[in-house]
Amino acid sequence: MSRPSGGTPLSTPTDDPLFRERSHLASSRSALRAMREDVESLDIKDVTANWVNAAVLSRQIDDRIKALADLSDTPLFFGRLNYLHSPGADQAEGAEGEQFYIGRRHVHDADGDPMVIDWRAPVSQPFYRASKKDPLDISLRRRFGYTGGDLTAYEDEHLMDPAEAAATSKLLQQEIERPRVGPMRDIVATIQPEQDEIVRSGLGGTVCVQGGPGTGKTAVGLHRVAYLLYAHRERLARTGTLVIGPNKSFLHYIEQVLPALGELTVRQGTVDDLVAHVEVSGTDEAPAAVIKGDARMAEVLRRAIYSHVTIPTEPVMVVRGSRRWRVPAYELEAIVRELLDRDIRYGAAREALPQRIAHVVLVQMERSGEAPDDRVQDAVARNTAVKAAVKAVWPPVEPAKLVLRLLTDADFLAAHADGILDEDEQKTILWAKAVRSVKAAKWSSPDAVLIDEATDLVQRTHSLGHVVIDEAQDLSPMQYRAVGRRCTTGSATVLGDLAQGTTPWATRSWDEALAHLGKSDGVIEELTAGFRVPTDVITYASRLLPHIAPGLTPVASVRENPGFFDLRETVDTGEVVAACEELLRNEGSTGLIAADARIPVLAEALTAAGIGYIDPGEETTVETRLTLVPASLAKGLEYDYVVLDEPQAVVDGEPDERTGLRRLYVSLTRAVSGLIVTHTAPLPPQLA
Repeated sequence: MSRPSGGTPLSTPTDDPLFRERSHLASSRSALRAMREDVESLDIKDVTANWVNAAVLSRQIDDRIKALADLSDTPLFFGRLNYLHSPGADQAEGAEGEQFYIGRRHVHDADGDPMVIDWRAPVSQPFYRASKKDPLDISLRRRFGYTGGDLTAYEDEHLMDPAEAAATSKLLQQEIERPRVGPMRDIVATIQPEQDEIVRSGLGGTVCVQGGPGTGKTAVGLHRVAYLLYAHRERLARTGTLVIGPNKSFLHYIEQVLPALGELTVRQGTVDDLVAHVEVSGTDEAPAAVIKGDARMAEVLRRAIYSHVTIPTEPVMVVRGSRRWRVPAYELEAIVRELLDRDIRYGAAREALPQRIAHVVLVQMERSGEAPDDRVQDAVARNTAVKAAVKAVWPPVEPAKLVLRLLTDADFLAAHADGILDEDEQKTILWAKAVRSVKAAKWSSPDAVLIDEATDLVQRTHSLGHVVIDEAQDLSPMQYRAVGRRCTTGSATVLGDLAQGTTPWATRSWDEALAHLGKSDGVIEELTAGFRVPTDVITYASRLLPHIAPGLTPVASVRENPGFFDLRETVDTGEVVAACEELLRNEGSTGLIAADARIPVLAEALTAAGIGYIDPGEETTVETRLTLVPASLAKGLEYDYVVLDEPQAVVDGEPDERTGLRRLYVSLTRAVSGLIVTHTAPLPPQLA
């Protein structure tokens, strides 16, 4: 049952449901404002011991004030649940049911009674999970429709009424299909049961989500972060949370989702940001990048690092006062071999070695009648002779220097890649010219990942509580390892689509990816219901699936609106510009996607026609709603309408046909409401 939108006159009787719901919205906003004012009025002068505590508390208060902001165009609540019984009450006693408003954050009145329940709370879960088959003790689920920030409609679903047939929610469809201008927004009002199951999965387990275009995998991953922060806030506040995206444009596109849900502490970055030990100023040819990204390189690095360890053949003589203490070579050898057998990190073993030597000396002291303590052991460990022995046996290693030597010294590489990389592979990754120093080197992104691996072999990388990796299908095995190091003691959410892998080293299977990540026990979930891509568009794009990802389940659009789709053979760029002008007459955003090499030509044509445009990641405005998108940056972005220029040029812009077809698949599936494909050259035969 739906109620249409429309204004409510002042004379509206209070028994009108829409009037009552608007009144509750106004009261809730007043209560939220009071909550924010209470925080703003806090005086911390007399409750902090020092300036450090004051600074920390002040920052926490500022974050709390921001989290309590009332965004005028964002609904404070989007649904209501009527329980048959009080949640948690003994139903046999006939406990009277309660009513809860479900929203983006918790709001309470002056007495502490809830006016809006956080969507992540257990009592809110039936809003997403309840159905006719399993009503979960819900008698009524009400959805609200908004125009801007004004409540204008509602829609009821009586889950316990057998006479009322299950129907598709019109408000839900409208929200999913609503035109989008600006960055990505949250989906708390439209989360589906299969998505909610992933969102609410526990912190302890790693989840991998395979989802085709428009299935909401990115939103699911971000909302899972928000849920975990709600359910495990104290733990994650200590350990930290990180969202990893494919590029800066993508991160800018999603950066407002978590703040809109009141979460302000989550870091966002790319894999390159994680491994920024050196300045990246070079690039690799695809064959070299593939080998450097291969997991076999981890063993090459391990061998190279531990090759610096020398088995001692000489004793160590420690002089203390008038006494001399001799540690024979065989005992030194036993210590070194024991440290090697333990397979602990190179740097940790190097720090342990002087203490082990000092312990041997202390045992000798005790046998001679002395009573040394820990201070004596520390003094012996710092003895000149001991330090000299450690330097000779277990010298320090600088990761960047080590990687530089591997890439420039053919003999050094051959010695440690023997049986791992063949001669041709070794030649492929060797630099053509010698480099004087680490700073003078033109490092590539794969080189930086190698340095990160070497750094972890020397010293343990700090682990976070939870890491989200989006568009993960494009990571190399070594990049997975780099991310995995950041969550060795935590968990991960892996998001991606095997059909959209557009790097030469793209992921072949999620089981393999999880193994490289160090999370082989991760659970793989698949989302196949498409909420964002129109039926006609996804049907056309899915023609490519047998050629780019055989066996992968095609996305099935669940939208009632089939969308707008048109193929147009064009003569020149003028017709491409005309297609953009046509789509810009509609409400919402428009993207013009083209092969990277075509971007300058199209930019010139748009400028000549007087059409303003922005680059990917920049925020659209009312005046400028067209984004000019290189195909290489289209992944993860979406627009209400898309013009895709020259599909064959998109394919030809990649090093091989399969990668090109995958790039084309990505480009074809960025439209939410309509797609025009323009082409002068023949279309790729796979689209026939």
